[in-house]
Amino acid sequence: MRTISTSSTASTNGITSANSAVGTRGRRVAAAGAALLAALTLTAAACGPDGPTAPVTPPAALPKAAPTSLGDLSGWKLEDWARYVADSGFTNQTAPGYWTTARMAAARARPTPEYSLTAASPATVQRDAPPAAVQARPQPHPYGRDSALVGKLLMTTPQGDSACSATVVSDPLDPGRSNLVFTAAHCLHDGRGGGWVKNLVFVPAFNRDGQTGNQDGRGARGKPDDDRQAAPYGRWTAVRALVSPTWLQESGVGAHDQYDYGIVRVRAESGSGPSLEETVGGSVPVWFNAPREQVTSAAAFGYPVERPFDGMELEHCDSTAAPGRLSFDRARPPMYVIGCTMTGGAGGGGWFITKDGKPNLVSVSSIGDRGPAGYLAGPSLQDQAKQAFDYFAKNVK
Repeated sequence: MRTISTSSTASTNGITSANSAVGTRGRRVAAAGAALLAALTLTAAACGPDGPTAPVTPPAALPKAAPTSLGDLSGWKLEDWARYVADSGFTNQTAPGYWTTARMAAARARPTPEYSLTAASPATVQRDAPPAAVQARPQPHPYGRDSALVGKLLMTTPQGDSACSATVVSDPLDPGRSNLVFTAAHCLHDGRGGGWVKNLVFVPAFNRDGQTGNQDGRGARGKPDDDRQAAPYGRWTAVRALVSPTWLQESGVGAHDQYDYGIVRVRAESGSGPSLEETVGGSVPVWFNAPREQVTSAAAFGYPVERPFDGMELEHCDSTAAPGRLSFDRARPPMYVIGCTMTGGAGGGGWFITKDGKPNLVSVSSIGDRGPAGYLAGPSLQDQAKQAFDYFAKNVK
């Protein structure tokens, strides 16, 4: 999660997203609480080196067909996306055995810069009043398939081993057999002037030991048990990845966070066997271009690593309030903002709402603050995100 500092007088915190307008307001999310992930099974299928490597240099510019605004890629054609993916240079060589159980447990939150929302801001920044506090709660043990759609995303950066969160999403081109994971762009690439992460793997339902744990999500780091418990559905190696072209060409905290999304195609560590979706028992669709008035509450999930959490437990914030808005560039879709006490490491974790009686992903955690009481903001996944996802699902294997 990209961190944003707030003043000591801030009284609210959290993540914001929402519930669909089909009579499923915040009370449904609150009532579901920790059981929300169980509902995700409604979409179930029928059945490296020891240190960081040099970053890959991103392309110097977007394809020539790119419009003046880096947020508006509506004019891109198939060949523009093909050239962008080829030029972006993602490679991932994870050495066998690199991610031991101990190494997974020791990974820290993906480091990001800070930005004060309470300090004077440029006139271009628009934000609503801070949201009400929402306390993060741990997903109950023992973990089962209802918790396997969210997992820990592990990577090596120039600063060392790091962690984010991610979600198994449905592949419209391969129903029931998806190998796609949705996360935040900042979990995959540093942005302008930086490079891709290395040793990128996804661990569904990562947890302390599969049976017991620190149920309040706060306390000393626990020691995970054997590998089968800490990674009950195995490790899934990233083979292809895409982040927003806007993200790749901008840096710092600002307007490009409004496009902080990323897509990863994975394969089993063994290189063969059932798909990710078949292995974990389901997936969740992404609701692109969700009407904002239908996003009235949300449940956000992730693996916060920074204190008071330790990254060993899946946490969630169930926000019953309509999300606020945060915009660094008014020409781009404003971000959702909700109250949530999750910290760094929760970045990339999915935000879920109910649409037509089924859970859908509408955002991912992008920026927030470091404090135990704070907020989370996530991008509104509009046309650019849909165009990128559709191209990736169909053409990037």
